Amino acid sequence: MHKFHIYDKIISPIVTEKSTNLSEQNKIVFKVPNSSNKKVIKKNIEKIFKVNVTKVNIINKHSRNKISRGRKVKVKGYKKAIITLKKGQTIDLTTGI
Repeated sequence: MHKFHIYDKIISPIVTEKSTNLSEQNKIVFKVPNSSNKKVIKKNIEKIFKVNVTKVNIINKHSRNKISRGRKVKVKGYKKAIITLKKGQTIDLTTGI
């Protein structure tokens, strides 16, 4: 049986204009593996960053076809998690994991 490490369930933070606007509402966006679920993500975020998670929302971004330089290119899909933290708590993404 394969044993997972707590860092295996969080790939990277997503830093965009929309995700930085969500940080004002105590929400942080992470890219997660397609096999992860809400309970595992919540448990791992709480262990890694030592914060209290109140809510986890998951969005599936499906793969799609795109035309680049006259050729069809497949853009790989991924899963992202929007984590809502308890009021007054923050995660500093600039420090790294």
